[in-house]
Amino acid sequence: MAEGLGALSEKARRRWPRSVYGVGEDPDPRFSFANERTFLAWIRTGLGFLTAGVALSALSALDTTRGWEIHLASGLLVICGVLAGIIALRRWWRNERAMRLSAPLPSTAGLMLLTGGLILVGAVALLFLFG
Repeated sequence: MAEGLGALSEKARRRWPRSVYGVGEDPDPRFSFANERTFLAWIRTGLGFLTAGVALSALSALDTTRGWEIHLASGLLVICGVLAGIIALRRWWRNERAMRLSAPLPSTAGLMLLTGGLILVGAVALLFLFG
C-alpha cells in the first residue's frame, strides 16, 4: 500500500502546468473545483460570443445594404469570444496558483475589457437598428 501512495505522490509531482502545481500546497479540493467551474463558465460565455458572431456574419449575406455594421459587430463578438477564452485560462491559472500559495486572489482587468467589447457591440447594434 505504501508503494501506491509513493506512486501517487510521483504522479502528483508531474502534474501540468508545472508553474501552477509545482508550487505551494494543494488547497481544499472544493476551492479547486470552484475555480474550475468558473473557468468553464468563462469558456461557455466565450462560446456564446463566438456563436453570436458567426450567426451575425451569416446574416450579413441577407442584408447587403448594411454590410459593414454587421461585419463590425460580428468581428467584435468573435474577438470577445477569443478574449473570454484567454481571460478564462489566465484567471484559472492565477487563482489556482494563489490558492496553492495561500495568497490573496488576484483581480482581473479582463472583466472590464470584455464588458467594453460588449458595450461596443451593443452600440453598433443600436446604430444598425435605429440608424
